[in-house]
Amino acid sequence: MRLLSTVPPGARLTLLLCFIVALLEGMDLQAMGIAAPAMAKAFGFQPGQMGLVFSASILGLLPGAFIGGWCADRIGRKKVLIACVLIFGVFSVATAHVWSLESLLLARLLTGIGLGGALPNLIALSAESVDERARATAVSLMYCGVPLGGALAAVVGLLDVGRWQTVFYVGGLAPLLVAPLLGRYLAETAGFLRTRGGPQASGPRGAWLGAIPLSTTLLLWLGYFFTLTVMYMLLNWLPSLLVGQGFSRGQAVGVQILFNLGGGIGSVLFGLLMDRWRPRLTVLAIYLGILLGLAGLGLAKAYPLVALAGFAAGLFVVGGQLVLYALAPQLYPAAVRATGTGAAVAVGRLGAMAGPLLAGQVLALGGGAATLVVATTPAVLVAAGAVLALLQRRTAAPAATARVEAPRHA
Repeated sequence: MRLLSTVPPGARLTLLLCFIVALLEGMDLQAMGIAAPAMAKAFGFQPGQMGLVFSASILGLLPGAFIGGWCADRIGRKKVLIACVLIFGVFSVATAHVWSLESLLLARLLTGIGLGGALPNLIALSAESVDERARATAVSLMYCGVPLGGALAAVVGLLDVGRWQTVFYVGGLAPLLVAPLLGRYLAETAGFLRTRGGPQASGPRGAWLGAIPLSTTLLLWLGYFFTLTVMYMLLNWLPSLLVGQGFSRGQAVGVQILFNLGGGIGSVLFGLLMDRWRPRLTVLAIYLGILLGLAGLGLAKAYPLVALAGFAAGLFVVGGQLVLYALAPQLYPAAVRATGTGAAVAVGRLGAMAGPLLAGQVLALGGGAATLVVATTPAVLVAAGAVLALLQRRTAAPAATARVEAPRHA
């Protein structure tokens, strides 16, 4: 944490507010997974229909991430973030009042648009509030709010067994209360203000993206796509998978809580390691850990082993996603940082949609957790290869960024 010791109070407040929003985002991202068993029973939904619901939420994340990042580079991270928080708060509350599959799909789609737009702004705000050497740490401290919010959602669901609406009320009303605080206390970043007033603001922003090699962007997209495939499969289906293996709903929610606690620890741990240790060894450890965690969830029969596997899966899967979130803002100059990050997040959402759909189809065909482990192993290997290749090119990114931003100092 020594890297953050020189951060001014205003930047620390920015990180705190971003953490709070990430906490709320994490609650809503996992609310459907927590509510799914009770909701499916109440409405009579089949596994395939629930897969559609999970994917509708993620489908909204895709345009939300791209549009949110694009708008943030033009009108500011703060304004766009507040708008997104209001959107996902309103439609999370609306989810508690659905009456059919169609109304549920629409509510989750619109919620996803707000959630998707918030994330690239949270990443940009966190990264731009600190020195470049501490960016992975800053993003990790913000992003650990996402899994911790998921754990909070699981606790809410566990305390209110049978009333699936409660988790959506809590996850929707809290953002509506936080939005005015963002308007009052959140400061726009100096990085955005410089690009807005500097000479480069008048140039075509597509040219700024062109300063980054296309192959580098494609590697980033590959890592996002396949890592989110695994992550969202677990976020949405883990409780249902465990119930299908014979565990009680309380035990399944307990594993979900451990998954999220592991994710919170992994976010901070691997963010620190990326800034202060060997990034390549960190990435190798993360993706090997993902494989071991998935194997434990698919093969373990005793509850203590399943609980341990759930914690390990959260530690490494969420940690792997954190590495990607920390890398993205380091690859793009400030003028297109939110756009580039938002585009990567949007592409990753395609993988996030594929994960729940894959799990839903496997379960509908009679498969189980072990089958899903086999099906997702190639995705983990491809993601690991993409991130390792990306790390080899990261050292060139600061030079490219410096060349792009050089006219500002002319």
